[in-house]
Amino acid sequence: MSDSNRTDFINPSTFILLGIPGLEEAHVWISIPFCTMYTITILGNITILYIVKREPSLHWPMYYFLCMLAVTDLVLSTSILPKVLSIFWFKSREINFSACLTQLYLIHCFIVVESGILVAMAFDRYVAICHPLRHSTILTNPVVTKIGLTVVLRGSMLVLPCVLLARQWPYCRTNIIPHTHCEHMAVVKLACADIRVSSYYGVSVAILVMGLDTLFITVSYIQILRAIFSLPTKDTRLKTFGTCISHLCTILVFYISALFASLTYRFGQNVDLHVHVLIANVYFLVPSMLNPIIYGVRTKQIRNRLLRLFTHEGI
Repeated sequence: MSDSNRTDFINPSTFILLGIPGLEEAHVWISIPFCTMYTITILGNITILYIVKREPSLHWPMYYFLCMLAVTDLVLSTSILPKVLSIFWFKSREINFSACLTQLYLIHCFIVVESGILVAMAFDRYVAICHPLRHSTILTNPVVTKIGLTVVLRGSMLVLPCVLLARQWPYCRTNIIPHTHCEHMAVVKLACADIRVSSYYGVSVAILVMGLDTLFITVSYIQILRAIFSLPTKDTRLKTFGTCISHLCTILVFYISALFASLTYRFGQNVDLHVHVLIANVYFLVPSMLNPIIYGVRTKQIRNRLLRLFTHEGI
């Protein structure tokens, strides 16, 4: 590559997102399930926020954390899907360099935030089941607020170095990103520099966050199960465990999706690129779509309020 061509790509003003490489002819068809999932995500999470706000009986830490999860899912999906759909529908592939880094930051920051919220919800279940008489004194509104701020701050601070490193690399190879969005490694791989520090840092954050969070959740549920099995009757055990089902389903959807996407990316060298990109998009879309459905179906108070909402009773 000549010096003049190299100079053109150093700190590019725009990147070009290809969408799903190899499936360009099918972009319009692929947009149908993507748009459907995004619509369900928006409607479902806004409905959860509305119901919790309007129903005084839901003004408890568990539902405050659920609202945090809903906001996180809204931000995460909205930071990706509008641009993806503009690529599919209007072939609007250009994205400003700063906008690309902003998207990168929002995506990875709110993944870390979502993981932290799931830990907070596990802590809430632990206190509610193992120390029920102290639940209202341990998880007060100020404590819930501090937990929420800590979760957001952790995500913000851990992901910020990824963006700062990505911004300082020189980009002299190409400005074409074979992806639907500005995923961290997809961006930094375009740099004409030794990017090992970016790669190692990204892997370290993923292992640290997912490892510690899953460990904390596992320990919490071990204590929860011990408390449940010590209850006197089977009906009481089932009823108590039922309060954890929604949270467990959410955990499984989030972490299994993350594990599957990570394993495919790290070890699926023989997997076609379009499969990698599709899996990455499903990883962001499916949990955000399923979370409000899980809580809407499994939580009696939300389900009843939702039924009243559609039958125009009590509103």
